[in-house]
Amino acid sequence: MSVDFTGLDDSPIFTGFLPAEMTTLSSVFTQKEMGEGKTVFVENMQGESLYLIKHGTIRISKMMAEGDEEVLVVLGPSDVFGEMALFDGAHRSATARVAEAVTLLCLSKTDFEILSAKDSALCLKLALNIIRLFSGRIRSSQAAHRDLLLDALGRSH
Repeated sequence: MSVDFTGLDDSPIFTGFLPAEMTTLSSVFTQKEMGEGKTVFVENMQGESLYLIKHGTIRISKMMAEGDEEVLVVLGPSDVFGEMALFDGAHRSATARVAEAVTLLCLSKTDFEILSAKDSALCLKLALNIIRLFSGRIRSSQAAHRDLLLDALGRSH
């Protein structure tokens, strides 16, 4: 069964994909509906899927030492999260909760590996887009940390 990618053309994981490639990808993603307040995954849980938001919002948070949760970012339509699970299957580094009822398109690590065996060129194209997305997040995070340190030291950027 294929999922519908309508309205997700601007998602960074689909950059440069042809219509036929999108059709192939739509057959390996699954769709999941979740209500407000539900948990997609929790920090330290085994990672097993990438998620693409079709509708709604997701709040990504991190547990702090005092047991409080600090919201890191709120994501909306076309945003991707949990992407590293496709490559390493390691434990989640944050918690993802539904802030506003959401439709998620999910790609499991297993389905990613099956796609890789069937169509390695398509899988490589998808992997490169995911890596570009992840690299951009790391660069942005490093810049934010640098600015925070400079602010704390009373220096200008």
